[in-house]
Amino acid sequence: MTLPIITRALSSALPQWLNFQRVGLKSIILGAGLLAAAAYAGPREQALQIHNRVAGVPPTETVLLQMTTFLEAGNKAGAVNLAMQNESFYSVVLKNMVTPWTNRDQTVFAPLNDYTATVIGLVRDDDDFRKILFDDVLYIGKNAGLPAYSNSNNDHYKTLETMGYSLRDNLERHTQSSLNGLPTDATVGVITSRAAAAAFFKAGTNRAMFRFTLINHMCRDLEQVHDTTRVPDFIRQDVSRSPGGDSRVFLNGCIGCHSGMDPMAKAFAYYDYVFDITSDPEGLNGSISYNTEGTIDPKTDSRVKEKYRINSTTFPYGYVTQNDDWKNYWRAGVNSNLGWDTATLPGSGSGAKSMAKELAYSQTFASCQVEKVFKHVCLRKPADAVDRSKIATITSNFAASGYKLKQVFIDTADYCKGE
Repeated sequence: MTLPIITRALSSALPQWLNFQRVGLKSIILGAGLLAAAAYAGPREQALQIHNRVAGVPPTETVLLQMTTFLEAGNKAGAVNLAMQNESFYSVVLKNMVTPWTNRDQTVFAPLNDYTATVIGLVRDDDDFRKILFDDVLYIGKNAGLPAYSNSNNDHYKTLETMGYSLRDNLERHTQSSLNGLPTDATVGVITSRAAAAAFFKAGTNRAMFRFTLINHMCRDLEQVHDTTRVPDFIRQDVSRSPGGDSRVFLNGCIGCHSGMDPMAKAFAYYDYVFDITSDPEGLNGSISYNTEGTIDPKTDSRVKEKYRINSTTFPYGYVTQNDDWKNYWRAGVNSNLGWDTATLPGSGSGAKSMAKELAYSQTFASCQVEKVFKHVCLRKPADAVDRSKIATITSNFAASGYKLKQVFIDTADYCKGE
């Protein structure tokens, strides 16, 4: 092709190309404008998102209109409270959030039980959420025709769920001691619920109860509180001081968890979950057991349950548990950053109730609840500095509200309602 021909071809194509660029640019600008408009969420769209996230179901048109009106007036609490009035907030959102706390597999696919019902009831009644770990409280269904609450099976709650009774309207509060026979000072909120006992007191050495309490209510597993600088004087006889013949494994590994856990898990020394392993190997029909004052276990010659002497020949010079006194060594060292209440609590005591209160009154307990609600409402974990700053603010509001979990839902739903 000669130069003149090439020149004429370019001259002919150039206007078309420029026109295409103009049209394409206009399309891009128009498309960006439409996307920006679509991305903006007005009060109605925000109300819809709040209801979907908090209640787990779409709102009726009437409720949506009421929530929109609240948001237009700047009343975020009014809008979120409307969503929390929906039955699904209790039977779907709260139940799905709490159920994994009640079993070792941490699965949501477990039946309703006394642990889950008690947490739901305390949230519904706007009580101090910290009480889930230490109060003499248990929620049961109030419907006629339900099997009575039993300390040896879960039939009451299975029927409550199977029959589709409202968890918002059909739970009533009782003292736990009046239902399971424990002394009032031995009731420890959901820790001494039948579901928790079946999951975490069954067999073992009761360290599972302490570990899963940390996971579920402090958002920390043992690896995250590992500290090899604590004194190991309460580590029991069943822990080898030279696993595999190498003492370095103990000094650099085992001691980091056991030196803090064992002096606190002592608080559970009088508890067990008893069942007939021959006829009921899964322990489905077992019940919580507690050695009251004056009860002597023949294997320990004290109130301490036999399980605290398991594998006592592993290291005979280890600590021998004689009572349920406990001490929090994590108030010093790296775990002091968990925010223990040093102003009103002594950091030591007797019995599981006071030990669980030590956990519940920590700043980490409060922030843990906020993180869990954040994940369920925002459908993600906190991702950046802005999210973490908001978590801190919501945690402060949680404390200021008297530790009412509904306040956490209000603040979190407002944050993740969309702009």
